[in-house]
Amino acid sequence: MSTTAETATGAMTLSEKQQRILGYLREHADEQTYFKSRLIADDLEMSAKEVGTNMKAIEQGEFEVSVEKWGYSSSTTWMVTT
Repeated sequence: MSTTAETATGAMTLSEKQQRILGYLREHADEQTYFKSRLIADDLEMSAKEVGTNMKAIEQGEFEVSVEKWGYSSSTTWMVTT
């Protein structure tokens, strides 16, 4: 089951959780480059699994931040650049 949808123009619309995560990344991307799912989850009151599942839509979309799955140790790490 997908939590995103494509509009008639082909643009991706994000769910409420995905928008919250994207907003968090936009806000903090100037301060840091690497983010752990569990730490994002703590700040946004989500589970690390919710963050990881929803990050895929952000990673695949075209936004002003670029997201790349970077590694996994005690939680998935994401590299985020603006």
